[in-house]
Amino acid sequence: MQTGKRAICAGPGNPPVLVDETADLTRAAEAIIKGGAYDNNLLCIGEKEIFVVDKIYNQFLEAFKKAGAFHLNGNEFDRLTKAAFVFKEGQGAGCPHPVVNRDCIGRDATYLADLAGVKVPGATELLFGECDSHHAFVQEEQMMPCVPVVRVKDVAEGIALAKQAEHNYRHTAIIHSHNVDAMTAMGRALDTTLFIKNGPCGAGLGLGGEGYLSFSIATPTGEGITNPRTFTRVRRCVMVDKLRIY
Repeated sequence: MQTGKRAICAGPGNPPVLVDETADLTRAAEAIIKGGAYDNNLLCIGEKEIFVVDKIYNQFLEAFKKAGAFHLNGNEFDRLTKAAFVFKEGQGAGCPHPVVNRDCIGRDATYLADLAGVKVPGATELLFGECDSHHAFVQEEQMMPCVPVVRVKDVAEGIALAKQAEHNYRHTAIIHSHNVDAMTAMGRALDTTLFIKNGPCGAGLGLGGEGYLSFSIATPTGEGITNPRTFTRVRRCVMVDKLRIY
């Protein structure tokens, strides 16, 4: 372990986001920033990695930048990755994989940008870099306002890679799509307690979506959304805006 780096094994909870070709890209970009930047992405429900269908990949990146996310180039993203993770096997409570550097957890986007070797506007809330699905920022729950973006060929590949990155925690998943078949397929495949459609992660806790603000207990990923009356697991499937009749 490098001097000055304090490692932590994060989790469980590594919520993936899938953006398909039917999504409202402006809305998707704004929602991802709203959720992923909230509290510098410390929340376990926060958007941690984004899978984008190839057909609209470039358009999404432009919408993401226009909404305020800052694009790290390859070298900058590499520098941040080396600062944000400890890669020496066996460190970080015995984790045999990259573990998060505690000093980066919960820090703001300008701090992370400095580590990447780039200056960003002070109002920047979220950074992003492009990578493949094996990257540390995809596989680990990083808990900082920098998200990886992965290009996928179609919805099927996006769902498969999202499920792999979520590590079967069955915690939270997010999709931006107007294709009900795609929403259904992802919901069934990941089988998460919270499944948010076309909104930020907070919609799964009643913040702009269905339900009420509550938290979880008991199991590795919690007993689900609970209330004082029952403390039972409640499955919540949230669609923002569409199919709302009240």
